[in-house]
Amino acid sequence: MFLFDAHLDLSLNALEYNRDLRQSVSVIRDLEKDLHDLKGRGTGTVAFPEMRRGGIGLCVATQLAGCMKPPGPVGAWESPSQAWAMTQGQLAWYRAMELEGALRQVRDLAGLEDHLQQWKANPEECPIGYILSLEGADSLRTLDDLDQAHAEGLRALGPAHYGIGRYALGHDEVGPLSDAGRQLLMAMDRLGIILDATHLSEPTFWNALDLFSGPVWASHHNCRALVDDPRQLSDEQIKALAERGSVIGVAMDVWMVVPNWKRGISNHQNHPGANFSALADHIDHISQLLGTTQYLGIGTDLDGGYGTEQSPSDLDTIADLERFVQILEGRGYDERDLLGICHMNFLRFIREAWSSADRTSV
Repeated sequence: MFLFDAHLDLSLNALEYNRDLRQSVSVIRDLEKDLHDLKGRGTGTVAFPEMRRGGIGLCVATQLAGCMKPPGPVGAWESPSQAWAMTQGQLAWYRAMELEGALRQVRDLAGLEDHLQQWKANPEECPIGYILSLEGADSLRTLDDLDQAHAEGLRALGPAHYGIGRYALGHDEVGPLSDAGRQLLMAMDRLGIILDATHLSEPTFWNALDLFSGPVWASHHNCRALVDDPRQLSDEQIKALAERGSVIGVAMDVWMVVPNWKRGISNHQNHPGANFSALADHIDHISQLLGTTQYLGIGTDLDGGYGTEQSPSDLDTIADLERFVQILEGRGYDERDLLGICHMNFLRFIREAWSSADRTSV
């Protein structure tokens, strides 16, 4: 089945983890077997061969470089100019992968439809499609950079990541949208850039929905009702997103899948049950809360700073997503539901968002 993954940090892995994603996961793991500098070394799950084998023909791929305080272990820089430089390096890597025929950037409706046709006709040879997103806005030195980024194909943006950002507070902070964040959202509205609500602190989330009139999605999020953490979406937030026509991509970082998972302490031996079945519980919760599956998708966030040690226990590589689909099928989701979750819901959202942007620009 064709799969759309709404969140993959491909360039982060290429440049900060120094992974050649053209190689297989097994080769990358072997190259890292003696490295211990970063979390997830030797246990990565994502590379182009496995994406292709798993039917992931299109994804949202990020640029990620922040100035948040406190800084994280990767993707954090001391100044906006350094962060901007890193995102430009990441963009250069995406361009290199395009030139080599591994990736293809999708930035408008015509390109989307053409890519889908090409993948259907020849999935073995067609480059993997990607839609460019910026996770955390800290790297934008001024809003002039946003215009340049849009011209380079940026089509989605999440203003916050972790901590205290230059434009917005991350989910681990409490506070409203800043004046700089308001200016950012107005600029995004003008350009037709999708707002990714992921990682926003809850007050900022509500501020953003009130201020921003454009398309909104939550690329990689799970349910607070099942795992009580501010990183998760409350039922009220889920309902508000559905009212906006948003799609929510369920994420596979297991501390967001099962309660009481402590990063760096819990593992699949001392905390069993962190698996695809537990993730399916989040699909169940949202579909039962909303009475439909049309606002659900997949945003794995695999290799987002971790590996198999913090992924579902029944996943070895991203190619194993078929197992998740099989679990959903076993729970009674029909073909229409499964097609929607796997790709159709996000594709519908993108078509509507980009059709509206095209009409506005005329």
